[in-house]
Amino acid sequence: MLENCSGKLFVYASSFVSRERRFEPVRAATKKMASYLNLSFEIKTFRKKFEPIYVYYKNGDDEPIPICCVNGKFSGIEEICASLRNMMFVLSFHPRHSALKQMRKEIMQFS
Repeated sequence: MLENCSGKLFVYASSFVSRERRFEPVRAATKKMASYLNLSFEIKTFRKKFEPIYVYYKNGDDEPIPICCVNGKFSGIEEICASLRNMMFVLSFHPRHSALKQMRKEIMQFS
């Protein structure tokens, strides 16, 4: 884990979806990734009813970047962890996300 990263992972979902069983694996996987990489973690719910559950990465004042979408079907925590790991790894090559570049090794070890 690294100490000086100001990144944050967000879970965006409808308040209706947040009560469903498919929400828990997304929340748990995102919280696990955030904890492992020493990132902040936050859940944002909206009153509007929509099916997908989104996970976004945000660093500092940059715009949040979508890194995962769980739409309709039930996904297990392992599948969601793998999806998060893959997208965070891809983002680590972008020049605007130098903090992730420093975490690349940890990102690939995450499961």
